[in-house]
Amino acid sequence: MGRPPDPARRERTLALATDYVLVHGLAGLSLRPLAAALDTSPRMLLYDFGSKQELVAAILGEARRRGAARMAEHMPAEVCSGSVHDRLRRVWAWISADDRAPYVRLFFEVHADGLVRPEGHPHPDEALTDWFNAFGAAFRDVAAGPDDPVTPTLIMAVIRGLLFDLTTTDDRARVDHALDRFADLLKPGTPG
Repeated sequence: MGRPPDPARRERTLALATDYVLVHGLAGLSLRPLAAALDTSPRMLLYDFGSKQELVAAILGEARRRGAARMAEHMPAEVCSGSVHDRLRRVWAWISADDRAPYVRLFFEVHADGLVRPEGHPHPDEALTDWFNAFGAAFRDVAAGPDDPVTPTLIMAVIRGLLFDLTTTDDRARVDHALDRFADLLKPGTPG
């Protein structure tokens, strides 16, 4: 009879594998180098996760969980107070901070891969709609109503676009200025 699964080992391996992917990305991820970096074997990775695809799915889930936990810590009070400009600036400062760059790169890598291999990403909309509630609450005063999905969609789209721009160009001053211009457009009473 084989060794029974060890949930604690699987959890530790998942945490380390997620750290590895946040540094190295998913492109060209191979079990051998990953296992060597985690001081385990490809066989043990497959034993704990079933397949490479299930391991990658678990890593992405863990990265999203970590990102959501960080966002939940940041979003409540400090983002929901002050002017629209101040709130958007705080969201931007948090999400574009250097320590979040690995999550941002992984986010774009996964979405690019999803465009090429949609069969490997059965629920691509989840990562795009995760922020609806947080942004809906933070920017309620500029929404068209309590059930307005357009305002959070617009805010998320602009932030994603600016994150992509910042990630690819590293032109912080220009991208920050673009965010400020967008914040001005969101002010209540601004013609649009």
